[in-house]
Amino acid sequence: MKMVRVDGRGVIAALVAVLCVVVAPVAAAERATLSVRVDEPQWVINRNIYGQFAEHLGHGIYGGLWVGEHSTIPNVRGIRKDVVAALRQLQIPVLRWPGGCFADEYHWRDGIGPRDQRPVRVNSNWGGVTERNAFGTHEFMDLVEQLGTQAYVSVNVGSGTPQEARDWIEYMTSDSQSTLANERRKNGRDRPWKVAYIGVGNESWGCGGEMRPEYYADLYRRYSSFIRLADKHAKRYASGANSSNYDWTEVLMREAGKLMDGISLHYYSIPNGRWHGKGAATGFGEDQWASTLKNTLKMKTMLDRHIAIMDRYDPDKRVDFAVDEWGTWYDPEPGTNPAFLYQQNSLRDAIVAGVNLNLFQAHGDRVRMANIAQMVNVLQAMVLTDGPKMLRTPTYWVFEMYKVHQDAHALPIRLDTPDYHYGDVDIPAVSASASIDAQGRVHLSLVNLDPKRSIRIATTLSGSHATQVSGRVLTAPQMDAHNTFDAPDQVHPVAFDGAALKGQSLSVQLPAKSVVVLELR
Repeated sequence: MKMVRVDGRGVIAALVAVLCVVVAPVAAAERATLSVRVDEPQWVINRNIYGQFAEHLGHGIYGGLWVGEHSTIPNVRGIRKDVVAALRQLQIPVLRWPGGCFADEYHWRDGIGPRDQRPVRVNSNWGGVTERNAFGTHEFMDLVEQLGTQAYVSVNVGSGTPQEARDWIEYMTSDSQSTLANERRKNGRDRPWKVAYIGVGNESWGCGGEMRPEYYADLYRRYSSFIRLADKHAKRYASGANSSNYDWTEVLMREAGKLMDGISLHYYSIPNGRWHGKGAATGFGEDQWASTLKNTLKMKTMLDRHIAIMDRYDPDKRVDFAVDEWGTWYDPEPGTNPAFLYQQNSLRDAIVAGVNLNLFQAHGDRVRMANIAQMVNVLQAMVLTDGPKMLRTPTYWVFEMYKVHQDAHALPIRLDTPDYHYGDVDIPAVSASASIDAQGRVHLSLVNLDPKRSIRIATTLSGSHATQVSGRVLTAPQMDAHNTFDAPDQVHPVAFDGAALKGQSLSVQLPAKSVVVLELR
């Protein structure tokens, strides 16, 4: 009987595994090799890859971020203190708002002025619930400042006008004595805000207007011209493709590429690959673990192919590629409003997050923004709330671990990994990325997609002078391990002792179903 190391969790766990070997044999560790060129730094990893997204959907805004000044839940001008404190730890670089599909039915004047005088609308995209517009432009920009982040505002193309978009930008950003700038001052904000990014519509191929790419390209040209008149500094991002719709990218780059600063992509990881009967967020088997990760890895093909199209029209890589909606999408939690898209967040989601962030960094010479969907209480959220209660999800902890890569230089890697097999799924078992920061510290991110086998990684660090290695690991015994309001810390990172450094050689014992971030100095 062969003794195996089980997830680095000590003697008791190892003995349990050995005693159970007759009933359920523990798989032997696999081996991988990794080389990192520490002496060949590449592009800067844009911090905006770690961006967030908050839409007027379910309890993402109301109850999640906004409770109002008179709430018994501690708040600053109506915005929850606990949620802001948690999110500030992530060093969020950019926040996209107000949608999503909601953006193309949102008229900005509904959300300014005295709250008790703001019009009540129906949120027709997400549940037909009433939208009282308590959270509008001033409240959003207050949130941006409390988080210490940048604003990415999506303007209404589907049901709006270029004039409406232009007026909104002027209202927010003008330092003149224009009527719109003075209206902002009258509503309580003297200094103009900075809007770093403007999204020209959202999913214009779908909920944003069911448009053809040729028609949207012309609309984009029109809108961007008037937005430019209102603010010459904000970057203008075009509404890009739905997953593998490469024709959309082709047409937009051909017809409007010279007038845009960025173009987006939307793609979600769905267990079954179907919009109906997607699969559960918890209580799933290994079949849905495997299928979710297989679908997640399709992101690489999409990035490669969309970027190849962009490179033909923009060889100097001036135009940003922004994956401004991504994440997991499951069936809503039982007993919740299905239109509110509330789902639990498990270790599987943490693995998905790590894989995607590694991919974005590997394509960082073109991918300069990504916005996970969504920040609070919706889809693959950082934070979940229930009245006064709040918890951090496993995905939150991946973002917290990976923030060391923000603004660091990517390092070239070469990975030779075994495959993870399950049924008809056959995918690489290890995902990795590496960077070096301004202080010369190397950070190595490793994800083991295999839920059963640990993997020993023999790593060569060419050009490294590091003498110390430390790190943290995020893992759990069950594939669907998650945090609850009664037990909010079941899944969180702990110190990792499975790495040994000797000269330019690094040996890592990567536990099954884990995310590890190492620091070498």
